[in-house]
Amino acid sequence: MTAPPARPAGIAVLGSANMDLVAYVKVAPARGETVTGESFRTVAGGKGANQAIAAARAGGAVAMIGAVGDDDFGGRLRAALADAGVDTGRLRTAPGPSGIAQIVVDGEGHNAIVVVPGANGTVTGLTSDDEAVIGRAGALLLQLELPLAGVLAGARAARAQGVRTVLTPAPAQPLPDELLAVTDLLVPNEHEAAALSGRRDPRAAARALLDAVPEVVITLGAAGSLHAVRGREPLAVPALAADVVDTTAAGDTFVGALAVALGEGRETADALGWATAASALSVEHPGASSSMPHRAAIDARAAAAHRTPSGRSARTPEQR
Repeated sequence: MTAPPARPAGIAVLGSANMDLVAYVKVAPARGETVTGESFRTVAGGKGANQAIAAARAGGAVAMIGAVGDDDFGGRLRAALADAGVDTGRLRTAPGPSGIAQIVVDGEGHNAIVVVPGANGTVTGLTSDDEAVIGRAGALLLQLELPLAGVLAGARAARAQGVRTVLTPAPAQPLPDELLAVTDLLVPNEHEAAALSGRRDPRAAARALLDAVPEVVITLGAAGSLHAVRGREPLAVPALAADVVDTTAAGDTFVGALAVALGEGRETADALGWATAASALSVEHPGASSSMPHRAAIDARAAAAHRTPSGRSARTPEQR
C-alpha cells in the first residue's frame, strides 16, 4: 500500500453542486411509459462537487468554488463536501433553489440524467478571493455545468497564475477557442471527444483535439482510457474488472483521482492506472459521491491489478 504523500496535492475545483435524486429501476422507461422503481435515494452530486469529493477522498487538499441555494438541499450539499474534507469557504449561497439532477439507473448500471442548474447558474464570474484560492492550488478542475462565462473566468485566472487547468467537457457543447487556449489537460469521454472533434475513432479524435490543447485523456468505459500528448504515441490504459452496480460519477471519480496522482508527481502511466482503479471501485457502489473510494481502497485495488494483470477487464461500462 502506498503511503500518503508528506504534502497532499493542492486542488481547486470550480464547478457545480447538485442534489442527485436517484431512482433505481430494472428497465428505464421509454417515452410516455411509466415503470415501477425498486428504490430511491438523494445523494450529493454535481460534476464539480463529485470531483472535489473524489479528489479529497483520494488524498488531495481540495477547495471548492461554486454556489448552492438557500434551501434544505444547499445545507446538505455544503455538509457533504465538508464531511469529505473539502474546504467550502468559497462555496457561496445564492437566493433560491440549489441545483438538482434527476437520475434513472437501470438494472445494468446505466443511467439517464436531467440536470436543473438552480444556484449553479449564478456563477458567472469570480471574486478576488476565488482567484486567490485558485492561485494557491497546483491544479484547477473545471466542468461545464456552470455558465460558460464562469468556467472561462476560472481558466483565465489559473493560466495567469501558472496553475494547471483540467477541463471535463461535460455536458458536451461547442467550446470557444479562448477556453481551449487556456486548457492544459482535456478529459472527455468517447462521446464528448467525438462531438468536439467530429471523429468517432478515439485515436483520431485525440489527434484532432491535440490541435487545440496540449494533452488529452479520453475515457472509454469498458475499454479503459487513452492518453495523448503532442509529439508522442498515444498510451492506452485498460479498464479493471468491476462488479457494476451504478456508473454514475465514475468519470468524475477518475478525474479527481487523476488530479491527485499527477499533483503528487507520479508518472503519467502510474497516475492513469491509479485513477482507473478508483473509477472501478466507484461503479461497485450506488450513487455519485457516496460511491467514491478512499485512498487506502484505491491503493489496494491498484496494487492488486499490478500483481495480477489478468484482473484487467472490459467489464466496466461507460463512465459518466
